[in-house]
Amino acid sequence: MRTILIAALAAPALTLGGCGTVNRGVDTVYQPVVSRSDYVFDVQLTQNGLAPGEAQRVAGWLASMRLHYGDHVALDNPNPYGGAATTQLAAIASRYGMMLDARAPVTSAPLGAGMARVVVTRTVASVPGCPDFSRSGSSEFEGSTTSNYGCASQASLAAMVADPLDFVRGQPGTADFDPKASGRAIDAYRKAAPTGAGGTTIKSDSAGGK
Repeated sequence: MRTILIAALAAPALTLGGCGTVNRGVDTVYQPVVSRSDYVFDVQLTQNGLAPGEAQRVAGWLASMRLHYGDHVALDNPNPYGGAATTQLAAIASRYGMMLDARAPVTSAPLGAGMARVVVTRTVASVPGCPDFSRSGSSEFEGSTTSNYGCASQASLAAMVADPLDFVRGQPGTADFDPKASGRAIDAYRKAAPTGAGGTTIKSDSAGGK
């Protein structure tokens, strides 16, 4: 009778333990996923660049987009002699600390005659499926981590990276190394006044060497 009772109680636990995301390793099964969106704004051109009033319209639209680091701005201008419009747009984008991309992404809608297209490309990193509480953490009979394992760290990583495209292509880096640049932070630490006097660090004889 006792054996039957234990088996009856264990059966629901086995059923619950077998549900949800299975991960028998120490690496999370979740990774940041980068999604891209292109926002377009068509403007009228003249021989001298943007048509009257178009610069103000573009400036207002870019302001509403709330441009930030990681966004990309480009001008799709089919006119081979449309350098003036590019210069005008570059000046507007510079107010937000942005530089124009050399090439604009391909968009689906065709451009009308005498028109150019301002394209803002924005990427977002997220972790689909998180949080995941599909697996019970109380009873585990498959040697699996909890279903939510790694969600917090991966979601934090996705939120902290300023340019989500770095997840896709990274940064090229540089072969040059300047020891003065790397030693700047150490030098600032050593020369800072004690915290009690309003400084940022506590000065130490062992750290400063003098």
